[in-house]
Amino acid sequence: MSKTKWLDRRISAPGPYLCLCLSEGEYKKALREVGVEPIHDWLKTPQADATAHHMRSPKGLCVVICLGEHSTRTPIEIAGLLVHEAVHAWQEWCEYYGENPTAREQEAYAIQSISQELMSEFARRIQL
Repeated sequence: MSKTKWLDRRISAPGPYLCLCLSEGEYKKALREVGVEPIHDWLKTPQADATAHHMRSPKGLCVVICLGEHSTRTPIEIAGLLVHEAVHAWQEWCEYYGENPTAREQEAYAIQSISQELMSEFARRIQL
């Protein structure tokens, strides 16, 4: 199994370590790489279509986005799920650095950046 692809941290310096996991195995591998034990299932509830896991690791803030079964979802539904989880990633970054409330434009750009990173990685992984 290859190493986790950690995505661009450009939303801020230092941004969170961010990755997209499409399976439980990828989720567990990502956590091992940052030295964190899982405290939740890869999807936090059986009803969850996606989950954002936030953790403090020896490397700093890590956000691991897990996307469940997606083969029957439309690209718009997947984009919606990833944007939803991107908001949680941004919220966690703000809390971690004590940046609440942030400027609305900064927040919009940050969520856009996180969303684009997640969507690009998803597209790369499924060869869109």
